[in-house]
Amino acid sequence: MSRHDFQIPVTFKHRVCFTRDAFSAGNTLLGEILTEGEGRRVLVTVEESVAKAWPELSRRIETYFADLGFDWRGIHILPGGEAVKADDDLVRRVWGLIDREHVDRHSYVIVIGGGAFLDAVGYAVATAHRGVRLVRFPTTTLSQDDSGVGVKCAINGFGKKNWIGAFAVPFAVINDFTFLVSQDEETCRAGLIEAVKVALVKDGSFFEWIEKQVENLAALVPAALEECVEKSALLHARHIAQGGDPFETGSSRPLDFGHWSAHKLEQLSGFTLSHAHAVAIGAALDTLYSARCGLLRECVAERVIDVISGLKLPLWHEALDLRDTNGRRLVHLGLEEFREHLGGELTVLLLRDAGIGQDVHALDEGLVDACLDSLRDQQAVLDAAKAKAIKECSGGL
Repeated sequence: MSRHDFQIPVTFKHRVCFTRDAFSAGNTLLGEILTEGEGRRVLVTVEESVAKAWPELSRRIETYFADLGFDWRGIHILPGGEAVKADDDLVRRVWGLIDREHVDRHSYVIVIGGGAFLDAVGYAVATAHRGVRLVRFPTTTLSQDDSGVGVKCAINGFGKKNWIGAFAVPFAVINDFTFLVSQDEETCRAGLIEAVKVALVKDGSFFEWIEKQVENLAALVPAALEECVEKSALLHARHIAQGGDPFETGSSRPLDFGHWSAHKLEQLSGFTLSHAHAVAIGAALDTLYSARCGLLRECVAERVIDVISGLKLPLWHEALDLRDTNGRRLVHLGLEEFREHLGGELTVLLLRDAGIGQDVHALDEGLVDACLDSLRDQQAVLDAAKAKAIKECSGGL
């Protein structure tokens, strides 16, 4: 009997860049990054909604690459949105493009789109040839300040969020702030919840900055929006690169604060509720629970709830009241699914203060229900106030 253990150290460079008008003639960032890698071919995939919002984008990209000397493999407009994660149709389409265009492991696939599109295309690219170089261009607030700078790529499976996927460090992530203006206001604003989340678990001073800027952020003032996105993206990337567990082999996921219920809530809503809105509710729930269980001061919890509502994000969704035949809320099933997805002991991050988290390994179901009831009541008060304001503005009609 013989056993031999070999250590295989691997080092990745995680490039996260910020710019504006990346495909303008005077912007050399992308060309420099691709040249650095000495790759050959370039294939570009663009989410359909982005292409519609930017009719000149394809022409600008082609013009940009015309003089760079790469083996150009064209631009391909593909469907996007959360629906592309429901099955592997888009993944197979991208595999077909990579095969047909002879894109190899020393070539580049550029993906331009929102978080779900980046996830699905990224999974295809990570598994084609066991990994082709991927350059991400996130186009939404949520993907620029969080998911687009991560190292996960996945689609949904068996009714569960991100069940099928891989960890693959992109060759580069380029956050082009110009794309942010192509979102509708609600989508743009909602994506800021991931900045709130990372501030709560990583940087109390950043949370205080968000508090002070909440009106500007809610109004989508460009300077505040872009600064918030950049601060958030760097905190996410820094945790991934320096937090000691980039590929989630342990039992703790600090960046998934508020996500155990959010992922289940998305599923319970039939994925009609956006990820951002689900995370807003999940973050409110875990913050309130942190206070009610004695970890967090009530005044801090109130500040967090005020920021979430100040960004015009929800605290409640009717799917939270879906129950089984015994009257148990179905959202509670999200805890076991959360544990199973990672494996090992259930570990949920709660808050001790803004910027300071604490892992716990069980939640009291009755207390969770009490927090949910409280959030439902708070949402009702907010909705009533909003309705009253609308009535007054319309002259009481």
